[in-house]
Amino acid sequence: MLLTPGPTAVPEFVRTAMSNETLHHRTPEFEAIFANTRQLLLEILDMPEAVMLASSGTGAMEACVINLTHQKALTVNAGKFGQRFGKICEAHNIEYTELVHDWNVPATVEEITSMIKADDKIDAIFIQVCESAGGLRHPVEQIAKAVKAINPAISIIADGITAVGVEKIDTTNIDALITGSQKALMLPPGLSMIGFSNDAVAKITKKPAGYYLNLLSEIKKQKDNTTAYTAATTLIIGLGEILAKIKEIGFEKLYEDTSKRAKSTRDALVSIGLEVYPATPANAMTTIYTEDSNAIRKTLKEKYDLNIAGGQDHLKGKILRINHMGLVNDYESSWAVNAIEKAMDDLGIRTFDGTANKVFMQGMF
Repeated sequence: MLLTPGPTAVPEFVRTAMSNETLHHRTPEFEAIFANTRQLLLEILDMPEAVMLASSGTGAMEACVINLTHQKALTVNAGKFGQRFGKICEAHNIEYTELVHDWNVPATVEEITSMIKADDKIDAIFIQVCESAGGLRHPVEQIAKAVKAINPAISIIADGITAVGVEKIDTTNIDALITGSQKALMLPPGLSMIGFSNDAVAKITKKPAGYYLNLLSEIKKQKDNTTAYTAATTLIIGLGEILAKIKEIGFEKLYEDTSKRAKSTRDALVSIGLEVYPATPANAMTTIYTEDSNAIRKTLKEKYDLNIAGGQDHLKGKILRINHMGLVNDYESSWAVNAIEKAMDDLGIRTFDGTANKVFMQGMF
């Protein structure tokens, strides 16, 4: 059972749709598929414009940095992916300042607004909605609202790679919302997507940058249901299928179910003595701090056929990350918390008595 926070399991109906004969990307047949997928994408992102790029999420991050930073960037680093925004700035010699936090501590409205008041060169802010290195949820919407009240010309770029499809994101004050195929959208890696505000499109039009990652060329082409360069045809077909399924379920219903599953999982694991790591946990995953992480994960994989993620860098061997993104069945999460309690018993950490599964089921039903 795959419950890592990306890549997520690809549903059978999506695999089937992507297994048909390959379509040429410059044909009316594919343009019709592209148009349908694009419309569904605009709905889930809740933004007036969007593009799809044949790249991982990092490609979309880089595209936003080079096209939306015209003076100086402010990057929020509370994990590997926030750190990546700064590294992209460095790679392109783009001036930036970085707010660094521990991986379990969210940025605050007060510190962001203080930084932009102290530096009028900042014209773009880059932040994760969910920083998946530690499962942290930043208060992106509140930060964006406060920044826009001070200076509406500052662009707010939110990495929603592990948030889009998990929860409703208020995009009222967000200028670019990034996501990727292999997370809540349940596709293989290789497709990234960005939603844009009208202000972001105007800013990109004023000073586009890059060649392959030039967002102006993609915006222009994709309005006509094609792409500037070769489209990731198979992934776009799959994206259309999964977005149609999510719309059928209902966006709000999916968000509600995911939230309930995430809370029930956290409550279940706390009930057996484990500690939730981030101060403000995201619903995309449950992150647990434990010095027994490696031993628990090894036991889960070898004895209970459950694959969950660990940590990186200073958190390697110290956290467990359990996925809630996508169409995860309740019984899968139930199995996960029960297996973790069994693994703890196997390792002599805690005697198994079924508490985790009981608490989980009480939360769900």
